[in-house]
Amino acid sequence: MRAFFEGIQWLFENIFFALHDFLRALELKNWVAANAVNWVFMAICAVAIVYWCKQLKLHKDNGEEYQDTTAQSFLK
Repeated sequence: MRAFFEGIQWLFENIFFALHDFLRALELKNWVAANAVNWVFMAICAVAIVYWCKQLKLHKDNGEEYQDTTAQSFLK
């Protein structure tokens, strides 16, 4: 049974966390390169938010947006 759990440990430490170990070692050499992943995700989120806001405005201008002030039908 011990070998089974040691196999799981080996799998996670050597396979699944290899990218994390690489980024940790890279951070000591070049901070910008190590955090490039974060900058990419922030850029993707910024583009998605701008697209979402444009779509909301488009639907509001067309009058397609349903705005009901009550939260539930039983509150009317």
